[in-house]
Amino acid sequence: MVLSFPLSLIHFRRGGDPNLFLSAPRIKKPTCHSPMELLQRSLVFYGHTGDGVGTQLRRCGYRNRKVCSAVAVDATSSMTNTSGIRWGLSKLQGKRPEMEDDVVIRSEGFGDFTFAALFDGHAGFSSVEFLRDELYKECVAVLQGGLLLDGKNITATRNAISNAFEKVDSKLSSWLENKEMDDESGSTATVLFLRNDVLIVSHVGDSSVVVSRYGKEEVLTGPHRPYGKNSVSIGEIKRIRAAGGWISNGRICGEISVSRSFGDVRFKTKKNELLKRGVLQGRWTEKFISRVQFKGDLVVATPDINSIDLGNDVEFIILASDGLWDYIKSSDAVTFVRSELCQHGDVQMACEALAQAALGRDSEDNISVVIADLGRTDWRNLSVQGPNMYYQLSQVFATIAVVSVGIWMSSFLRV
Repeated sequence: MVLSFPLSLIHFRRGGDPNLFLSAPRIKKPTCHSPMELLQRSLVFYGHTGDGVGTQLRRCGYRNRKVCSAVAVDATSSMTNTSGIRWGLSKLQGKRPEMEDDVVIRSEGFGDFTFAALFDGHAGFSSVEFLRDELYKECVAVLQGGLLLDGKNITATRNAISNAFEKVDSKLSSWLENKEMDDESGSTATVLFLRNDVLIVSHVGDSSVVVSRYGKEEVLTGPHRPYGKNSVSIGEIKRIRAAGGWISNGRICGEISVSRSFGDVRFKTKKNELLKRGVLQGRWTEKFISRVQFKGDLVVATPDINSIDLGNDVEFIILASDGLWDYIKSSDAVTFVRSELCQHGDVQMACEALAQAALGRDSEDNISVVIADLGRTDWRNLSVQGPNMYYQLSQVFATIAVVSVGIWMSSFLRV
């Protein structure tokens, strides 16, 4: 089963307002319909377009329209029966001229694991369109249909995923170079391989994954950006400079603000063309570029890979683009989603509300949010405010224990 949005849904204008678009129907009971049923219902209400909604929306005049799509997504019946995981997905367009994000969720090909990928494109949608299918297919091949994910050799799993990412990036770069017209598009990609007891994250770019543990956030990714004082950014800056590049105004060569992505051939195989164009544009001189010596790619698609066990304390997982995280802190996002789920228990409604909250904070970027509710929490009977009481009590007892040991040890020192 493939869940890729937007692919085959078109939203018609409502009445005479050119800025209002209908969104997909909201599902009140999130576990009673399969993804195919949701798609069929949406197609009945909204119609079908052969070339996909991404192309269709670009044909429409939607410059000041905020909502691009908010499509209800839920787990298949088999997924619900075996793992209890429920999925929510929302995608909103900010003030960008195009919606260049996409999300793919596939429940087949990896055994008991679900593949969920978020792509945040830039400089066009071509790279995202290429990645939607190619990255999934390559991951299926190298992970042997999920056998490597099921094994205990995490090193072999990481190597396989890393090889898949780099192989797909090589294919994409060749495809972009051979196009008749210059295509400088690129895309980040953050992929989840999720089972109800384990999560593997493969991350390239500046989207992020956050886990809620009894209401306490745990951030699993760091943004790949050529600026900032965190360890990830410092490492990226060192790598770029070692490759012969430079940082100007928080951008590689003054152009791009993300340091790992797919595509972006001008920072990989066309670096010399980038220099020549800069001279023609008056951005730097012939003397300057004569001193530049590239020793590697300035932008890479090598993923950071993280694996964690999902104990009983894990409630849900949030995967979102930087359009959300640049405006909402991870702790606030977790608190917000818990509050929403405690009110109605609908993961799709919570997902839409979180994306709208970022838009309400004047996010100008496109916003894509995926939430995976592991189905372990009785949200209606859980207190809305703050982290789970059991988590808080465990923290209190841990603090008391540490203090008691400290007092006990200090008494011996005084003697």
